[in-house]
Amino acid sequence: MAAEEVQERLTRFLQQGCSSPLSARLGWHKDPNGDVHWIEVSPQRGSEPLQYGGRVFVRRGRSSVTPTPVELQELYNIFGHVLTEERVIQDAGASDVGTDAFHKFLQRQGLDTDTAPQPSGTDDLRNRHVLADLGGELHPTLYGILAFGKHPQKHPQTRNFVVDCVAYGGEDRASDVLLVSKVAGRMDELVKRSVDWFSSLGRLELYRGLIREARHLLPLKALRESLVNAVAHRDYAITGSKILLEVFAQHVDVTSPGGLPNPMSVESVRAGGLPRSRNEWMAHYMVEMGLMEQRGRGWPIMRKEMRQFNGTEPDITQGEDGAFVRVRFRMGVPESSGLDMVSG
Repeated sequence: MAAEEVQERLTRFLQQGCSSPLSARLGWHKDPNGDVHWIEVSPQRGSEPLQYGGRVFVRRGRSSVTPTPVELQELYNIFGHVLTEERVIQDAGASDVGTDAFHKFLQRQGLDTDTAPQPSGTDDLRNRHVLADLGGELHPTLYGILAFGKHPQKHPQTRNFVVDCVAYGGEDRASDVLLVSKVAGRMDELVKRSVDWFSSLGRLELYRGLIREARHLLPLKALRESLVNAVAHRDYAITGSKILLEVFAQHVDVTSPGGLPNPMSVESVRAGGLPRSRNEWMAHYMVEMGLMEQRGRGWPIMRKEMRQFNGTEPDITQGEDGAFVRVRFRMGVPESSGLDMVSG
């Protein structure tokens, strides 16, 4: 094949072979062993990595291979395709934000929303990080959609930001599934509706001698704290994963996508170390909505509630690759409590 024809094919590939045209310099020169063709590709700017044949590839050694999930996430991070609380949701518009919910939130903080002069509606939403400018248009931020959205999960980027609630008949996920529910809504609604679902599973009927006591399967305050932390502190860059509320025969797990925010560790959480929030606006929202206690009190509250309930300690674990954080509560009543469990 003539050198000129090779150059034409390379030019066509640069313009049409990938998901977007490539900016590059190319040329060729003669070598004692034949023609040498070269391509010099400058760093590409765009919203996501280029694809060939609908797939993304990375170089590993001398080969082009499909990236692992971790490599692909890192690649998208480099291109800025990361969902953080300030990221705009391009598929949503200003009309997807519920202004009534926003004004009620301001009133909860004791702010006057009626007396003139008042900032314009869009200015107020922009100043408080609910809306952001993108290409001359206003779009909700992720925080704005999850805090005040009319239908927070209807957008492609947010459809998995829900709580999957599952009750099993045994002690692992291989057990029979007894009840399933997908909880959607704003951040505060995710917590309240998940706690309501758990409450609907029934109560323990206990007796201390002749005195009857009816208890929830777990202290709702402890469960609420774990769900608040999961919603407020999860890693929203992991768009395909959901928060899990799983009820087994003898324990309850609340699993949140993503690892603990740096520099926190499992040990520092158990020791009551200084709190660190991955999503500051979301955490502030939960505090103002009366769902989150003072920062750093969540774990001590869970411990206190479980000790009073059945003398056990909650447990927290983190996936080795930072893929999840899980809080586990033990159900049941110890023999030393003096209580007899009659029925569930």
